[in-house]
Amino acid sequence: MTATGGIRRKTILVVEDDEAVRTLLARALGVQYEVVTACDGQEALELLKGAHAVHLPALIITDVMMPKMNGYALSRLLKADRRWSTVPIVFLTARASAKDVVFGISAGARHYISKPFSVRDVLEKVGRILNA
Repeated sequence: MTATGGIRRKTILVVEDDEAVRTLLARALGVQYEVVTACDGQEALELLKGAHAVHLPALIITDVMMPKMNGYALSRLLKADRRWSTVPIVFLTARASAKDVVFGISAGARHYISKPFSVRDVLEKVGRILNA
């Protein structure tokens, strides 16, 4: 519950370097969830560790190919830290060969969404993950 007595919506952290994709996901997911965004893995870690981390996100959606820190490195760091090790991670990426998917799963991702993607598919997958 929030301080005003309302029910707290689940938080999703979206990590995406493409501003248009980041905005699209934030708007679509924001209808049902609280959304926090970061433009790369480094900024995501700073948000999680800093004062902005009001509560643990229920889910992290991250691109793989980003400047400063890619999604693989971010996922490995999060899975190695007990504070975030149980948060499901979804990779959103154009790198969707079988080898890339295996590499992503070994880096800690629970699911993979290939670009280009359908917002509807993202919403359905997020709903399944968070309501499982």
